[in-house]
Amino acid sequence: MTLDRSVLAFAGFMVLLSVVLTVWVSPYFVWLTVFVGANMLQSAFTGFCPAAIFFRKLGIRPGTAF
Repeated sequence: MTLDRSVLAFAGFMVLLSVVLTVWVSPYFVWLTVFVGANMLQSAFTGFCPAAIFFRKLGIRPGTAF
């Protein structure tokens, strides 16, 4: 799995997790969804993604986007 796919999979997992937590735990977890979405939006324009840095340090091979 490349770095790009790892970042997308992680972001998708975090969105789904935050929706589940919002429904079953507290409505304030919707802010996690907002944070993940805002981070995805800014990384689309800047190319900077903290998750990509973390996954790169784990040794996941680079992709084309990050």
